[in-house]
Amino acid sequence: MNPLQLARRRWQAWWQARQPAADTHHTTQRNTYILPTPAGLAFCATLGVLLLASINEQLSLGYALTFALTGAGLASMHTTHANLRGLQMDLRAPEGVHAGDDYALELRLHNPGRERFGIAVSAQLDDGASEPAWVDVPARGHAVLQLRLPSPQRGLRVLPRLVVATRFPLGFFRAWSYWRPAAQVWVYPRAETQPPAFPAQAEAGSGEAASTRQSTQGTDFSGVRSYRRGDSLKQILWRKSALALDQGLPLWVRETEAPLARDLWLDWRDTPGRDVEARLSRLTAWVLAAERLGQPYGLRLGSREMAPALGAAHRQACLQLLAGFSA
Repeated sequence: MNPLQLARRRWQAWWQARQPAADTHHTTQRNTYILPTPAGLAFCATLGVLLLASINEQLSLGYALTFALTGAGLASMHTTHANLRGLQMDLRAPEGVHAGDDYALELRLHNPGRERFGIAVSAQLDDGASEPAWVDVPARGHAVLQLRLPSPQRGLRVLPRLVVATRFPLGFFRAWSYWRPAAQVWVYPRAETQPPAFPAQAEAGSGEAASTRQSTQGTDFSGVRSYRRGDSLKQILWRKSALALDQGLPLWVRETEAPLARDLWLDWRDTPGRDVEARLSRLTAWVLAAERLGQPYGLRLGSREMAPALGAAHRQACLQLLAGFSA
């Protein structure tokens, strides 16, 4: 490791120790920084030219104009710093997304003092800063800001460092504060656009794993019972019910059950001849399709296995298993 890399690593370690990761952030005097913008540097250069011209020509009005503009610049610097200092912020952990899609980072800004204008939040990405999102925060109120960020690679990803900045009111100075969120985001594999049908060997579940679901909308005859409120007219046995009505008995209804629903196994071995990302993409598409069809499904991924089930929690667990897979 060369001296430059070593110095950079030590600088980053010192900076991260100074800014511990947290899902809340409070801009204070210690973590709010300010520097002049290019427009502010040009303004300072103009003041220098005015001052030199006033000294050379002995112009009283030139002195007055120079000092008045200098006071306006100093007031602008103070206002810019105060516009950012004192804000309290927190974020909600983003929901998982598929690789290539943007995820929304929702931030809440709490303002204990006067109104704040032109607050910008951006993220420091590997290829540069993201497009900032802007918001005004009312006096003694709250504001919600959404920042959309890309998710290029699958896995459990740490949120990038955020930059909260402002240039209000004149744009001569830029005040900013860094924020390291502690939350993480799951980036799932991108689903295959047109996946093939489920593998044939996975469609035949064992008799023990198959489950029978009782349903009034089924097709297999199961028995006869008395009428209950909400039963369909198509289920009523009219001939048998006519005799029952003559005797003062309730109507008779046909009891049905749904056919056996077999568990579907989605196996890594059912996607041979493709690279790792393509195989994960196909398994992801199958998981989403099975969930959409209401078909109980399990997932086998190497030595890891998820038992067949249905529902949002099961789908999320399967997608997280696929996202964290390493060959």
